[in-house]
Amino acid sequence: MAPPLLLLLLASGAAACPLPCICQNLSESLSTLCAHRGLLFVPPNVDRRTVELRLADNFIQALGPPDFRNMTGLVDLTLSRNAITRIGARAFGDLESLRSLHLDGNRLAELGAGSLRGPANLQHLILSGNQLGRIAPGAFDDFLGSLEDLDLSYNNLRQVPWAGIGSMPALHTLNLDHNLIDALPPGAFAQLSQLSRLDLTSNRLATLAPDPLFSRGRHAEASPAPLVLSFSGNPLHCNCELLWLRRLARPDDLETCASPPGLAGRYFWTVPEGEFSCEPPLIARHTQRLWVLEGQRATLRCRALGDPAPTMHWVGPDDRLVGNSSRARAFPNGTLEIGVTGSGDAGAYTCIATNPAGEATARVELRVLALPHGGNGSTEGGRPGPSDIAASARTAAEGEGTPESEPAVQVTEVTATSGLVSWGPGRPADPVWMFQLQYNSSEDETLIYRIVPASSHHFLLKHLVPGADYDLCLLALSPATGPSDLTATRLLGCAHFSTLPATPLCHALQAHVLGGTLTVAVGGVLVAALLVFTVALLVRGRGAGNGRLPLKLSHVQSQTNGGPSPTPKAHPPRSPPPRPQRSCSLDLGDSGGCYGYARRLGGAWARRSHSVHGGLLGAGCRGAGGSAERLEESVV
Repeated sequence: MAPPLLLLLLASGAAACPLPCICQNLSESLSTLCAHRGLLFVPPNVDRRTVELRLADNFIQALGPPDFRNMTGLVDLTLSRNAITRIGARAFGDLESLRSLHLDGNRLAELGAGSLRGPANLQHLILSGNQLGRIAPGAFDDFLGSLEDLDLSYNNLRQVPWAGIGSMPALHTLNLDHNLIDALPPGAFAQLSQLSRLDLTSNRLATLAPDPLFSRGRHAEASPAPLVLSFSGNPLHCNCELLWLRRLARPDDLETCASPPGLAGRYFWTVPEGEFSCEPPLIARHTQRLWVLEGQRATLRCRALGDPAPTMHWVGPDDRLVGNSSRARAFPNGTLEIGVTGSGDAGAYTCIATNPAGEATARVELRVLALPHGGNGSTEGGRPGPSDIAASARTAAEGEGTPESEPAVQVTEVTATSGLVSWGPGRPADPVWMFQLQYNSSEDETLIYRIVPASSHHFLLKHLVPGADYDLCLLALSPATGPSDLTATRLLGCAHFSTLPATPLCHALQAHVLGGTLTVAVGGVLVAALLVFTVALLVRGRGAGNGRLPLKLSHVQSQTNGGPSPTPKAHPPRSPPPRPQRSCSLDLGDSGGCYGYARRLGGAWARRSHSVHGGLLGAGCRGAGGSAERLEESVV
């Protein structure tokens, strides 16, 4: 009977405990404890009847559907402080009895819409201490009605699925502290009647939108769940937008104001209500009047100041609010951009800046200049109609149009890249709104337009192509007589001119060479002057040396050690060979011709060598010349 009984026990589902884990069977619940076991993945042989599974403080990196398959009785799952970076879709799909899920202290950067699908009865979800930057809008949809505790603190969240969080009627605790949230949508917590703790500490909230949730702390006896609110550590801007919160006089944390400068650093609840003020909008600058050609882009700008920052709107000429469309786009900074303008876009636009303290308006005039259409004929009443100036002006100059009644157009002061266009005042028959120049070149057939005010009769064309032929025509634009009329265009005249060729490169090189030659010449003159100055100094020094007293060396005696003084041996005079006469700068006592400086200096040293110790005794100093002779000798 033993073998059949053993098979029956095995068939009953009793599974062995995973080798690195500890299994505890308390009453009818089974706990599998696998914390601090160095696991790299979820053990595959965990008993499927486990009610509590602890896998904290391991090295698990990913979760998938096979890890918790058929564990329908699991109630508490702890995966804290692992290295989880990815949760596969429906990884918890079979955990229909799960009540508590701890995923804090991991490396999750994103939660997809299917990452948390399955646990329909989840009550506690802990996701703090991750790197979450995005949570898909439908990530919490499977347990919206049952969740009581949601912890998203210490992440990198700028936005959270507010629609899902606002639909959790059983939520008691919501921790959103230490994130990057900078705005709360109005009414985000209006439906959370059971919420008792809301932590918004250390985010980037400058203001809070009014919400009935925050008033529950004032009358605890009348509220189903008194709210404990924490929003310290935020850069609160204490102006009139937070006056509603200041009036609640809540006994919460000592939050401080970050701005405006007059209230910075002061405790929020101690600032008097009268100091929570706002500044009405002020239009700082805006476009006064803008003229564009039909079909061009028009950009209307409007900048406003105020506290809080004003909201900008535009109202069109038809008194309707201008919204974003395929042709127009209104930016939050107050810029209105019309992509392709038409005659229907012309008119007066109104820029409106609003904030809780008031509003300000500014008027912007947009004029759309219609391009010439049709032929060169005349309309009813003999008034010239819109004309289409061709790429070439030669035909107009040869007699087409009405040149006999129009002033001449001249192009003077033509260079390689510019030319001055001049024209007369014209006939005063029709008022001139502005002038329009149209020109193109032989290098490029593209027609270029230039708008010139009616008060000007000269225009300098720049950035022309060197060595090209240009055709130019001048038109006078007159204002339309009726709302539906196009701008009248009248041809004043045409001209043909050619720009000068580009300056050859050799001219520039010649200029560089000429400049270098001049520099060398000036440098040579300076060097020559310096040499002349040096030679003059040398000649002056030689002339000064000729005035020295002559140095005479005579009566040379030798020193002995106590004996009689020997009689100096007479040396026969040696007559020097005849040499060309030259000036003497130093007299060493020889009578006769003048010697060179080197030879005379050598003779002096030869006489000095006759003495044992080289002593020179002066003899027969005449007058005051002796001292001078000694001075010269010491110098030698």
